[in-house]
Amino acid sequence: MKTIINQVNPEKYSIDLSKIGNPSDCVFIDIETTGLSSEHAFIYLVGVAYQNQSSLDYEIKQWLIQKPSEEEELLREVTDFISQYNILVHFNGNSFDLPFISARCKANAIDFSFDDFTGVDIFRRVSTLKHFLKLDNCKQKSVELFLGIDREDTYSGKDLIKIYREYSELPSDDKEQLLLLHNHDDMLGMLSILPILNYSDLFQGELHIKKVQTNIYNDVFGMQKKELILSFGLPSALPKPINYNAGGCYFSAKDKDGIIKVPLHHEEMKYYYANYSDYYYLPEEDAAIHKSVAEFVDKDFRIQATASTCYTRKVSDYLPQWKPYEFEPVFKRDIDSDCVYFELTDALKTNREAFKRYCDHILRMMYTYK
Repeated sequence: MKTIINQVNPEKYSIDLSKIGNPSDCVFIDIETTGLSSEHAFIYLVGVAYQNQSSLDYEIKQWLIQKPSEEEELLREVTDFISQYNILVHFNGNSFDLPFISARCKANAIDFSFDDFTGVDIFRRVSTLKHFLKLDNCKQKSVELFLGIDREDTYSGKDLIKIYREYSELPSDDKEQLLLLHNHDDMLGMLSILPILNYSDLFQGELHIKKVQTNIYNDVFGMQKKELILSFGLPSALPKPINYNAGGCYFSAKDKDGIIKVPLHHEEMKYYYANYSDYYYLPEEDAAIHKSVAEFVDKDFRIQATASTCYTRKVSDYLPQWKPYEFEPVFKRDIDSDCVYFELTDALKTNREAFKRYCDHILRMMYTYK
């Protein structure tokens, strides 16, 4: 078995583990196997990345075996090494790496469990952002490509199985370097893509409203439209600019600055009362009033309200909102309308906390938008 340690160039790679934990507690892991089934395949290469406690630089350590009989030695050394840490970081390891290691430890009569680790699966965190970041898939190489990270390795794990079989029969430096490079780039890639987690802060962190203004513009048909523009600071710097459209709203962000544009509707809308059985509808007024007040209205000018006629009307400026509704009262154009709104009142215009809530509300809508 061969053991190789390489230092990660600190001048080229700036590694931030703030979204994961204390660097001294974290170890990253990635394995290479001769197949997908832990019953019929074995682990021939393991890579780990960690912070050297003396230099505080990051290192990548790899264990490579030539024969299946060396797997037990590899597993004992790897499990002893990672047991020094509390947080285990991987990419889709919950589905593959960790179950495979556990199965191979059992096959080699090694008493080891991942139960005492805090696990961080970068893949699972990224997969929740897939549609928002417009990723075709959430494979590690796709995330690296999104962030503009280049890797030297061009092989997949599947491609390397054939190369490893050739290497196990007739070792050569060229084949060994191909095997090590793929795993090394996977480890380096995991360290490099950590800033992708900053996008999660858009939906979990604290936004800081900087400016709120209205704007009038002409749409593609030459029609004059009005919009609300919200400018705000982000909780974390984004590694790459992003833009997204959903629900008629537009969001864009770069570094630590974001902007949301929302259509502002000046028109008449209706507020529907909940308990229509307690109301009369006045056809002449085209509005509903409570029965405690309607008793003074001539019976010829009032009828029992229904769900569709139990409303009051108001002309004002309105902003859209989505379930769960953030602002009350809720206005609609009609009873069957899927679109709901709230009034942009004078009091609201000077309420920065309310606009922060509204930004959060829009981003949550975009996060779940399909």
